[in-house]
Amino acid sequence: MWEAPRTELLRLGDDDVHVWRWRLGRASDNVSVLKRLLSSDEVARAERFYFPRHHDAFVVARAGLRQTLARYLDILPEAIAFRYGDAGKPELPRAGCGELAGREFAFNLSHSSDWALCAVARRGPLGVDIERVREMNDAAGLARRYFAAAEVRVWQTLAPAEQLAAFFRCWTRKEAYLKALGDGLRAPLDRFVVSFAPGEPPRLVEPSPHDEHRDWSIEDLDVAEGYTAAIVVPRPCGVCKRFSAD
Repeated sequence: MWEAPRTELLRLGDDDVHVWRWRLGRASDNVSVLKRLLSSDEVARAERFYFPRHHDAFVVARAGLRQTLARYLDILPEAIAFRYGDAGKPELPRAGCGELAGREFAFNLSHSSDWALCAVARRGPLGVDIERVREMNDAAGLARRYFAAAEVRVWQTLAPAEQLAAFFRCWTRKEAYLKALGDGLRAPLDRFVVSFAPGEPPRLVEPSPHDEHRDWSIEDLDVAEGYTAAIVVPRPCGVCKRFSAD
């Protein structure tokens, strides 16, 4: 169940994971105000989007990320300074950003269409992904291109009515896993295997050859109707709170 956000400073236990959701369109009339929370490099990235809806979605997503992290770091959202890893994944600096900075605080952001999703934890790394479920003209071709051979075989055995939902279950679990790997974002999608058949518990069946951790927990997240989402965290961490900032 998604809870209303709290006003006090939030705390995380060592094995706790909190997940936040918010609508990207909830502040469409307030984009100019939210934009003031962003850094100059974030504003520059926003300005590079050709379509206004993509510009606004980026601004609301990044402002929401800052507002979420500020609830834990006890600083103003606009005061948060990110650094970026080799794969472009934002991180907090080792020092200078509150007591949970650096390795003691992990987070990950994902957004698709109308919704944004952010996960935070004391232990990392972690990865989260959300996708809007939509009809595709070439789901079979995309599965053959991006899924592992074992995953393709499972997907092909499903009834046509089950294949679309299964495709996105597989996709979000794989993307969340790659994001948890960090530099593994460059790892091939077809070099590891996740479960995704209807009724099958989410799990990592075969890890990526780039994976040095190899002991992960995968959970599906019920964010909104028409969306599929997943989170990957190191064991023994697990989602204990879900907050809705909508």
